[in-house]
Amino acid sequence: MNEPPEIKSPLSPPWLAATEPEPQTSSHREFPYHIPPIHIILFLATGLTTLTAGAMQQGVIPWETPWQLYKGLPFSLSLLLILLFHEMGHYLLARYHRLDVSLPYFLPAPPIPFLIGTLGAFIRIRSPILNKPALLDVGAAGPLCGVLAALPVLVFGLQLSEIKIMPTGAGELEGIILGESLLFKFMCWLTLGSLPDTHHIVMHPMAFAGWIGLLVTNINLIPVGQLDGGHVSYALFGDRSQQIAKIFYGALILCGLVAWYGWLFWAILLLFLGFVHPPPLHYWIPLDKKRRVIGYITIAVFLLTFMPAPFQIHF
Repeated sequence: MNEPPEIKSPLSPPWLAATEPEPQTSSHREFPYHIPPIHIILFLATGLTTLTAGAMQQGVIPWETPWQLYKGLPFSLSLLLILLFHEMGHYLLARYHRLDVSLPYFLPAPPIPFLIGTLGAFIRIRSPILNKPALLDVGAAGPLCGVLAALPVLVFGLQLSEIKIMPTGAGELEGIILGESLLFKFMCWLTLGSLPDTHHIVMHPMAFAGWIGLLVTNINLIPVGQLDGGHVSYALFGDRSQQIAKIFYGALILCGLVAWYGWLFWAILLLFLGFVHPPPLHYWIPLDKKRRVIGYITIAVFLLTFMPAPFQIHF
């Protein structure tokens, strides 16, 4: 019997997001009105680590001035909101299709070396996804909900950001330079208008959280294996998705060699996950027209949020 597809956050280790193949019963679990303590503990821990990360981004040294940790609230709350929207998108659609699914597990991480204080979040689906419509619904809901949360956060953060004017001939900016996807550029133009090349945006913590949200969405939508993009690709293209996965995996390695070494990390991670997406139990049930449109919209979101080099370090 094929193992059920997994739903993972792009920032969560694959071994933590593994599903447990269990026989599907005729009834799904009731909504857990009593939330298991592990979910609460991990959420609060992630809140603390992202709060610390946000404060450190504002120049706070937490072990010297812990009373200034409040400065990390704009970043922490914004990022947690985006991650929560993403995971609840998966969760609610899984519940709609009567799947046995857990509440989100948030993954805290130390702010050093992890700049944002989290490895993301994931849910566990304990029952097999039965058909392609359910596969597409569950796979696309997370990234689409996540990007819908990230965009208003990004716009509001950009309005609070500082515009720094660099003198002509001053050379490159020093520090960490963030990449710009097509969607990010459009939102900047929509919010701040057309800026000359000498004008640089020093992003507010909320804008940085929104930018992270777009990056998380993009990584999650890589059409390989059992990432969300792999689910969408298989639901749309069936067995042809395996060839699509190989093409994009090669492109990922190329981007890692010429643009950003971080893509090589994801390439290694995806190598362990594999390229083969297991078919749903009732694989012959096709997608309806509405779901195909949603699938193509999801692919468009992937292309619009892609950045060859998300981070560049200049000294």
